[in-house]
Formats: sequence, C-alpha cells, structure tokens
Amino acid sequence: MIRLASVFAAFEADFLAQYANQISAEPLRALAAIAQCRTQASAKFEVQCTECDHQVVIPHSCGHRLCPHCQHHESQEWLERQVQKRLPAEYFLLTFTLPGEFRDLARAHPGVVFDLLLRASWETVRTFAKNDQSLEGDAGAIAVLHTNTRQLDYHPHVHLLMPAAVVDQRKKCWRTKRQGKSGRVYLFPERALAKVFRAKVLAAIEAQGLALPHHHPRKWVVHIKSVGSGEQALVYLGRYLYRGVIAEKDLLACENGQVTFRYRNARTGRSEKRTVPGPQFLWLILQHVLPKGFHRVRCFGFLHPNSKRLIALLQVVLHVVPRSVAPHVNDRAPIFCPCCGAVMVIVRTRLRHISPANPPNDPSPKEG
Repeated sequence: MIRLASVFAAFEADFLAQYANQISAEPLRALAAIAQCRTQASAKFEVQCTECDHQVVIPHSCGHRLCPHCQHHESQEWLERQVQKRLPAEYFLLTFTLPGEFRDLARAHPGVVFDLLLRASWETVRTFAKNDQSLEGDAGAIAVLHTNTRQLDYHPHVHLLMPAAVVDQRKKCWRTKRQGKSGRVYLFPERALAKVFRAKVLAAIEAQGLALPHHHPRKWVVHIKSVGSGEQALVYLGRYLYRGVIAEKDLLACENGQVTFRYRNARTGRSEKRTVPGPQFLWLILQHVLPKGFHRVRCFGFLHPNSKRLIALLQVVLHVVPRSVAPHVNDRAPIFCPCCGAVMVIVRTRLRHISPANPPNDPSPKEG
C-alpha cells in the first residue's frame, strides 16, 4: 500500500515551488506533519516488554486530522458516541451545498464562511421543525462540514443528520413525523428549504461585512434522503472526520511524477481513476485543511452534548436500549514484543534525540 506520507515527501519541494503563493500557514503545517508521519524524522516513543523487558523505539504518528494513517481510534470513539444517542425515529440526511460562485469567498475567509454555513443549515431545519404541523417542537441534528468531492475538488457543503422527530418542551413529549398517504415519512420540501437556506446564508455573509459575488444563482440545492436508523449515515460521516479526504487504499500509483487515485462516481456507483501531477495531488489534498481550532462537526438541539440527561430520559421513556457498533473502541490495539510476543507498554514519549546504540525499530504497532 502506498502511504500518503511518502507521496507528500516525494513531491514536497515541487509543490512548494509551484504553490507557495497560494498556500497559507495551516496547510504548510499539515504538509510538514503528514510528510514526517511515522518516519525517522518524527518524534519517537519508547515501549518496553512486560515479560522480557526488551525495549523498542518507534516513530510517533503525526495525529493530523487530514492524515488517513492516523486517528482510527478517535474516529471509532466519535461514531460510538453518536450511535449511543440514537432515538426511535426515521433519520434523514440533508445536504446543503454552497454554490460554486461562493468558493473564492470561502477560500479567502474559510473560518467565517464555514461557520455560517453550518449555522445556517441548522437554523433552517430548526425553523421548519417548529413550523411543521406534525412536529411543532425542538429538533436535533448532527451537522458535518465537508469541503471535497470524491475527486478531491473543492466543494464546500454540509451534511446534516436528523431524526424526523422533536421534543415539545411545553407539553413535555416526544413527537415524530407522521407517515403520508404513501406510507412513507416526508420530512420537508427541498425547494422551500433551499430558499430559506439561501436567504440565511446571504444575510449572514452581509452581516459579516463580506462582499457577495457579483453573480450568484437564485436557486440553491438542498437534498434530502431517508437513511433509516441513521447508523450507516453516521459511519459515512465519521469516515472523513479524523482520517482525511482520501483512504490510502485508494492510492494506486506514484510514479513518473504522477499520482493515480481511485474514487467512486456518485452517479454511476462505479470506481474510476484520476491521474494528476504530484504537486497538483498535494494541492488537491491540502486545500481541504481547515483553520486551526475549527470544529467541522456540530451537534445541535436535543443532540447537543449538553443534552445527555434529556437523551437518557427519552431512551428510558421510549424503551430504547442503545446498541454498540464498535465495542473495541475502549482500548487501543496493543504493541507486541518482537522477541517474545508479549504486550509492550509505553515508558517514554516525544523523544527527539535517539542514541546510536539504541536505533529505532518498528514492531508494526497499530497506533491510532
């Protein structure tokens, strides 16, 4: 398997020569971190065998959220937390897309635009839930910002996962959306959502003192899809939270100055290939680095982290027993001794200077 770190290291110099004027500090830090991920240039940690006392020094992972080689453990922990909050209702995945005319604005002010995009998505569905005749209550949702297409192009949009249900604080009850004549639950009209979403985004941009594009569409796109219990949608959303925008298994070739990767065509469902020059591939990845400290996932309404007691009460009243989907997330995968096979424990971390008498070795740990 081709490692993203090796691709970054191979084309780092050419990339900086071509894109130095287009890249900010955060992508540069991501480039440096991922290029050194689990290499001898990174900091080391020392582990010791619990049986034979054999010691080994291993390179640290970079831990960057754009690196597909890191944070598997964190991804599984997030998924487990969200699954534990599921409630008895049909879930829907709503996608709010920022039109292409606003992408330059998003590149120039990513923190501001991405924040208002997440908030406008939530405010839109919250308004519809309060005004819907069969709901009329407080909604809950998990909103996740994505900035890429499957081909890694720049395409900011928000996925919002919500149950077709509300909490009526006034009457202290749980109310779900009723089925229509077809026997299916119909959440909200997409065109109406798009109109309200557009108005909220435009108003928020102007309130921030930013200039709107000279030309932008009157019709925006909002897509709604039923996702049943929501479990598979959570798996899909969690896949890109901590593990970057591309999986290393999809890196097919890195040769002759070109990188070939695989992606799934959303329309046909078939796997396709894309080959680009190495520096351009690095740009495709690094353009999706978020501003430092920016939270790309937000939980709103009764799914907010502050609503743990409310969710626990609803689950008791509604006779819901949360089902674990990843029971192994409590413990990280162990590191085994290359001499006797026993479990090794970490004794020192963040070592920068390694004695030549104790060279680094890698017993292939599955570090998260």
